[in-house]
Amino acid sequence: MAINKTRIRQLHSWFAPLMLFPVLLSLITGSLFQIAAITGKSEDFLWLLSWHRGKFGRINLEMIYPFLNAFGLLVLAVTGITMWFQTRKRKSQARPSKLK
Repeated sequence: MAINKTRIRQLHSWFAPLMLFPVLLSLITGSLFQIAAITGKSEDFLWLLSWHRGKFGRINLEMIYPFLNAFGLLVLAVTGITMWFQTRKRKSQARPSKLK
């Protein structure tokens, strides 16, 4: 089964901006909370841990936020690797053979 290159690029270009905010939010809040824990002030920054887990005030996504984050990253990884392999294949086919 041939992989439709255009479809893969469309899927990747749609998911990349969509996943930027949740990934950055998880990265920043997790890192900042770890710094707070190392300095012994984790009790003052529990709100960072709530955001990291997906609880945004009245909006509580703790049950699905990690799975949505993981699914989005998985889609980006698979589509990105697929596009990378297609690019490598195209480059190797474009090189002339040096066997004589």
